[in-house]
Amino acid sequence: MDVFLVPVAPDRYELYCEEHDEPTAGADAAPPRGFFRRIAHRVSQQLDEAERQRRHGPPADEAPRSFFGRVQARLMRWVAEWIAEQRLLWQLRKKVAACLVYPDDVSEAHARQLLRRSLQRDWERHRFWMIVDSLGLIGSALLIILPGPNVIGYYFLVRTGGHYFSLRGARRGLVTVDWSVQASPALATLRSLVNDPPDAREERVRAVADTLRLEHFASFFQRSATP
Repeated sequence: MDVFLVPVAPDRYELYCEEHDEPTAGADAAPPRGFFRRIAHRVSQQLDEAERQRRHGPPADEAPRSFFGRVQARLMRWVAEWIAEQRLLWQLRKKVAACLVYPDDVSEAHARQLLRRSLQRDWERHRFWMIVDSLGLIGSALLIILPGPNVIGYYFLVRTGGHYFSLRGARRGLVTVDWSVQASPALATLRSLVNDPPDAREERVRAVADTLRLEHFASFFQRSATP
């Protein structure tokens, strides 16, 4: 698994990867024990469906007709985008080794420090929001008496499970994963582009993405890089 340390501002970096999720246990698998593990099991099934729709689109014969169906379809699109944002941490929870690809104009020691700082920040952030969303999930159980699907409960279910996945991934990246490193001249060239308008730098960003063989990297950088 390759993780890229991307300069997105003169003094700010973001971690990025494009590895696809592995299939999770099927719907017939027995739910595990424990509150968060049961949530993770249910969310895995929902996220598998959201990821499938993100890649291939919803089946033609499953177009939502009801109001609640349209709301859930929109929520699934949001979940699919959220998957892309959380993919790095979710992948790390399954890894024992990974390679940090960093700009060659910074030292290896500094690159490792930036990696740990980013993972520690993610761990603290997802721990906080998992607690908040867990309370929302418990509170949303009161809405089960109302007719129609519990959309609010579904929202907090996905949020709680997603933060649990991210928390585990960040912790594993800090404690367990064996990190190798690789310097990249291509990543270093991005530093000079962060102050350019997105339209002016688009062609050069795509050239870097082609060099790194990353399909969605250009859109990530264009969205993340700020002066």
